[in-house]
Amino acid sequence: MSRARSDQGARNQYGPKDWIAAASRVLVNRSVDAIGIESLAKELGVTKGSFYWHFKDREDLLRRMLTSWRDAATEQIIFRFESRNLPARELIRDLLSLPFRGAAAKDAASIELAIRAWGRRDDMARSMVNEVDGKRLSYIAQCFSALGFGIAEARARGFLLYSYELSESILEEQGTESQIAERRAFVESLFLGARETEDRPAPVTPARQRQK
Repeated sequence: MSRARSDQGARNQYGPKDWIAAASRVLVNRSVDAIGIESLAKELGVTKGSFYWHFKDREDLLRRMLTSWRDAATEQIIFRFESRNLPARELIRDLLSLPFRGAAAKDAASIELAIRAWGRRDDMARSMVNEVDGKRLSYIAQCFSALGFGIAEARARGFLLYSYELSESILEEQGTESQIAERRAFVESLFLGARETEDRPAPVTPARQRQK
């Protein structure tokens, strides 16, 4: 009876987000191979049985960890950007600022790099990474389209901007603060100062479908 109450308390105290957060820490600090139900339960101070209140098995945990990353790193960001109803030019400036948003940006980059490394040898992770890249690229391209660029150029500019963001996340320690600021200003001038365009509102529909 006491064991049942203990498991019930563990189930109420720790939800799926806690298990996913713990698994993500292991992924960043070690590897996906190090993610185990028993070791996670030990870290959280609960029994293994409490894991199964929330997940079918380890594969279910890994799948939902990827889904959580996709939603937090893509869907929610796009939604927040669009809900502000800013002109496309301002949205692009905000996109360029994402790698520089302090500890939160650094933590997000650490998780993303770990997931990308995982995706190099796992079909499920690789599929999620490709989905996330596609949605991000499509959304950024739509922002450039809203500035009046044709589809081909909007896609090319979107790819270059996205590549710059990823590079700044990976090469975060390259250059002084002043040099990083100079790079960012230079890139912004390349994307937004090249020509006069009509600054129409940014796209109002999240990039749920990749452009063909």
